[in-house]
Amino acid sequence: MLTIDPQSVSVPVMHHYLQAAVAPRPIAFASTIDTEGRVNLSPFSFFNVFGTKPPTLIFSPNRRVRDGSTKHTLENVLEHDEVVINMVDYAMVEQMSLASCEYDKGVDEFVKAGFTALPAKKVKPPRVAESKAVFECKVKQVISMGEEGGAANLVICEVILAHFSPEILNEHGRIDQLKTDWVARMGENWYCRANAPSLFEVPKPSVHKGIGVDAIPDFLRKDTRLSGNELGRLGNIESLPSAEEVHNYRSATVEHDFFAKGKELLSTGDVKAAWIAFLAS
Repeated sequence: MLTIDPQSVSVPVMHHYLQAAVAPRPIAFASTIDTEGRVNLSPFSFFNVFGTKPPTLIFSPNRRVRDGSTKHTLENVLEHDEVVINMVDYAMVEQMSLASCEYDKGVDEFVKAGFTALPAKKVKPPRVAESKAVFECKVKQVISMGEEGGAANLVICEVILAHFSPEILNEHGRIDQLKTDWVARMGENWYCRANAPSLFEVPKPSVHKGIGVDAIPDFLRKDTRLSGNELGRLGNIESLPSAEEVHNYRSATVEHDFFAKGKELLSTGDVKAAWIAFLAS
């Protein structure tokens, strides 16, 4: 295990490890204006959602690592306390990357990157028409973490209006994850794409308390044929099957390899049936 003390390495080195390890990160494609009404559009991957009431998004236009200078987005939100955060999907990722160029102040990245500017309804910065999820925000607070290169500037935003493309909605008006194609930032030049082939579901343990891995019988918990993920799924059952259920299964099946059957059932998400098969072995 490589151990890094942030005090013993340079800022660029620590920057590399943080970006490469804390990943993937969603991208805040932030539209802002200065006091003269000039528009800036720039992406930031130090970003996430932090609350629902009020709806709260936070992103950080860090000081530049090389010289500690500030970015136009930060200067703009300090001058004018509004921002539009546009989410990025695969269809716009190359244009988004182009908008990250360090153009001179006053240059409109909407024009440079070929995006369509739409008027927002409650704030002055424009929306990106090509974005499939857009949040109009008021900037509530900006927290500076320092003046050296790489220092964070936490821009705390309250969402006051949200827009979602019909392309990503189901018949109930909810976002259908299988219709999305979001991209996220990794380290250096790397991105990742979150679309249908790469998505998977993990049942939440919020409805009940799972028995936990520690309650799994030793013959299963210590079996090296089960991965940590498989043990976690087994531990997310509320109670073990009854002895009668196990007996009835053993009596009614001609299955010879109960363990293999248990793994097969577990892979399909049928946790209780998997438990019965494992306990029958």
